[in-house]
Amino acid sequence: MARAELLRQQSTHLALAELKAACANCNLREICLPAGLTTAELDQLDTMVDVRRKIKRGESLYRAGEPFDSIYAIRSGFFKARVTYEDGRDQVTGFSMAGEILGLDGIGQGKHNCDAVALEDSEVCSIPYSRLEELSREINGLQRHFHKVMSREIVRESGVMMLLGVMRAEERIAAFLLNMSQRLAARGYSPLEFHLRMTREEIGSYLGLKLETVSRAFSKFHNDGLIQVEQKFVRIVDIDGLKEVYAHHVS
Repeated sequence: MARAELLRQQSTHLALAELKAACANCNLREICLPAGLTTAELDQLDTMVDVRRKIKRGESLYRAGEPFDSIYAIRSGFFKARVTYEDGRDQVTGFSMAGEILGLDGIGQGKHNCDAVALEDSEVCSIPYSRLEELSREINGLQRHFHKVMSREIVRESGVMMLLGVMRAEERIAAFLLNMSQRLAARGYSPLEFHLRMTREEIGSYLGLKLETVSRAFSKFHNDGLIQVEQKFVRIVDIDGLKEVYAHHVS
């Protein structure tokens, strides 16, 4: 084999290995590295990410009413989705962490219907939606993964509706903490000890509760030995007890 061809193959192999290694630890892995993709398909996916953006704490990735052209994979950090009403009141409609996708709200109408605000210094990968659609038609595995992402968002939203519709305050807080625990565990973090990036007021806005109600629920859980709380740091002491509180809504 000619030396030039050997070097080319070695270079291709190394590039593919680096891409696989990057995707294995990247927040795009849910849509960017389906099993069984060929080298050519991986090369296509590698070109899909337009740019990485760093968003400082308190800054908006996008705002309601802005044109929709991309979705964003969170590489690091934490975001809240916020809707501002005409009277100036804010409503938190969701929290997103590393490994999750932002911007899906803009697909239907071609513009965003909420603000995405960083709760800590964060980094996202910008993925042009037109390019994603194009590649999804060419690569069935990518399309399946993207549909799974959208399905999870639908399930999450329906879960919030259930929280607001049928659960008492303590059940809502228990469900919120258990959800955070599960999502962090799925990313390799401790499911029992974590920092809440949002304020009690933001949790209340999300769950449809007053700040005082959220604070009382956290204090009660602490006094009952279910959790330990120190400012934004939470340690779940009795996860089965939390699950029992949450399970009351179906009893």
